[in-house]
Formats: sequence, structure tokens, C-alpha cells
Amino acid sequence: MNKYGPTRSELKTRLGISIAGLALMIGGLLYRGLPTGIGGWEAVVIATLFFGGTTLWTLKKLIRREHPDGL
Repeated sequence: MNKYGPTRSELKTRLGISIAGLALMIGGLLYRGLPTGIGGWEAVVIATLFFGGTTLWTLKKLIRREHPDGL
């Protein structure tokens, strides 16, 4: 267990923000449609990688209980 990592409550906050970011991106794509240019696709891919990666990383930490609280 790492005593310098984020606390459990911080991990839950990160998870909520990451899921909200993914939901907002999906909502924007549903409302505006798929991008037509390379710049739009770049923004979608980067946002997906960022929010998706953060979501998966946080879930892994929460499931394995890798946080300093130990709770």
C-alpha cells in the first residue's frame, strides 16, 4: 500500500468527474453529430483517452484499495 497516493474520497471525486466528462462528450456528439474535420476527431480522441483512462485508472485503484486510507 502506498501512503503517498490519493485518498479514497479523492479517488471517488476523480471517478465522478471522469464519468461526467465522458457523459458530456457523448452528449455533445449526440447533439452536434460526429465531427467532419481532423481537428474535431482529434479533440474527441484526446478527450476519450483522457477521461476513459482516468476512469479506468481510478476504478482499478478503488477496486484494489490502493490508497493511503486503507478503508
